[in-house]
Amino acid sequence: MASRTRFFMGNFRRLLGASGAGGNVAVIFAFALPVVVGGAGLGVETSLWYYSSLKLQAVADAAAYAGALEKIAGSDNPTIVAAATQSATSNDFVAPGTIEVNTPPLSGPNTAKKAVEVIVKHNLDRYFTAIFNSTPVPQQARAVARITDASKACVLALSPSAVQAALFSGNTTVNLTGCSVMSDSVAADAIRTQGSATLKADCLITVGGMVLNNPVTTTCSSNLTQALPASDPFSSLPTPAASNPCKNVNGNKTSQTLQPGTYCSGMDLKGNVTLQPGVYVVQGGMKINANAVVAGSGVTIFMAGSNTVSMNGTATVTLSAPTSGTYSGMLFYGDRTGTAAQSTFNGTATSLLTGAIYFPKQQVNYLGNFSGSGGCTQVVADTIQWSGSTTIKQDCTSLGMKDIPATQSVQLVE
Repeated sequence: MASRTRFFMGNFRRLLGASGAGGNVAVIFAFALPVVVGGAGLGVETSLWYYSSLKLQAVADAAAYAGALEKIAGSDNPTIVAAATQSATSNDFVAPGTIEVNTPPLSGPNTAKKAVEVIVKHNLDRYFTAIFNSTPVPQQARAVARITDASKACVLALSPSAVQAALFSGNTTVNLTGCSVMSDSVAADAIRTQGSATLKADCLITVGGMVLNNPVTTTCSSNLTQALPASDPFSSLPTPAASNPCKNVNGNKTSQTLQPGTYCSGMDLKGNVTLQPGVYVVQGGMKINANAVVAGSGVTIFMAGSNTVSMNGTATVTLSAPTSGTYSGMLFYGDRTGTAAQSTFNGTATSLLTGAIYFPKQQVNYLGNFSGSGGCTQVVADTIQWSGSTTIKQDCTSLGMKDIPATQSVQLVE
């Protein structure tokens, strides 16, 4: 009897011991479960954070690129900011996230360069990890898109659609040293050579295409088509104000000296005419007649409205732009508010037009067998028809002229 009692009690204790161990495991598992679940959740959630950071960086990259393209187009800062913001919005970046657009960048190695900086920020709500911390997770991405000038132009046609926007024709020889021909037109023949025209340039660059009926000598590896458009290099140049009283040209004199000011009835130049330095606002046509001899240094001639310039091929014209001040490097300035018209520049082999010839709303017919002092002439117009023989170069900063960017590229650099 005693042995049976001892056997029963021993088995009972072993059973209690086994039940106690199972209870301990259950308790430990109950305490460990939140840690296990939280750890698994943290792994999933950190993957989500990483994916979100990649997406946020892509948003910043695209926004900076969009802003830089707007900057190339010559837009002001509010328009650049709007373009970058629109890009971010189209890529599902929404409030309460914030976007900051700076041009130039406020930090980094590109603060002194043509660049657009975009900084985007947002907060991510927590899910599994809210067990440990309920504070949202802040994320930020930054991108900088830099604009690089691939070339500089001395002939730039601004029309976005004209056929033969930059045309070289006839028995012409044009030698462009250190600069390119650029056309913003999308036409298939935005740049064209025909007749017996001979053209030499650093490069030919166009948003559309080109038709070269004659071989062209270039130093670039290949001419560029489907390029980004070049912005108007003089878009921010202020319009000269008209002044009172009106000035007039005395058509009866064989020799006269003219002063800067507003010529309300235009300028009809005959004989020997000297233009004193300054700004001439011409509210009518400017005609330089046959055999006239016209000279002046430090002058800017503004053609108001749709008024045009006409130079006779037997006239001798020696004019140069200012080398400093607001209109530094600007010789002829066509009104941006004008409508379609044509200005013709012709002259003898000894004529010199030193400075920029700028007619954003007109066609410029460049017929003269001449260039600027040392070859320093720039032609920027809606369309350009070149039939004269000339040599042009672009090392003209000493004469007050600035480089004109041709095609530009955008690159994400930060």
